Amino acid sequence: MNDKALYQQKKEAQLNEWKADIEKLKAKTSIASADAQIEMNQQIHALEQKIDEGKVKLSDLIKAADDGYESMKTSVESTWDSLKVSFGEMASKIKS
Repeated sequence: MNDKALYQQKKEAQLNEWKADIEKLKAKTSIASADAQIEMNQQIHALEQKIDEGKVKLSDLIKAADDGYESMKTSVESTWDSLKVSFGEMASKIKS
């Protein structure tokens, strides 16, 4: 398997993990107060949008020719970094 395929596989696994994390967050949201549910649902929706953005970036990367792979990889990494930060912020809000 080449580097591009391995990278794609790694990122797809991360997306699947984040989707599972969102399902856990939704379960935690259901036991929160009404006000907290509203805020958490908005944050979950924002996370879902970022995951969708990540899917698009990954799809673009997959379609890119091998010579464009490295430049697309930078864009994907930027999106992933943003997702990591967003998940971290959401997790810290739930714990507090």
